[in-house]
Amino acid sequence: MARNELRPIVKLRSTAGTGYTYVTRKNRRNTPDRLTLRKYDPAAGRHLAFREER
Repeated sequence: MARNELRPIVKLRSTAGTGYTYVTRKNRRNTPDRLTLRKYDPAAGRHLAFREER
């Protein structure tokens, strides 16, 4: 199955400003806005909101 622009790769950056990032894919039809996920930031040592960066 070919990968297309419907599920692009997005980079999630920590809102704490530590510079830590996660890489994931998202479905543009279901979530056209910026994606925000609560993930673990090892630099901060706790769970934080990670926001999609463009």
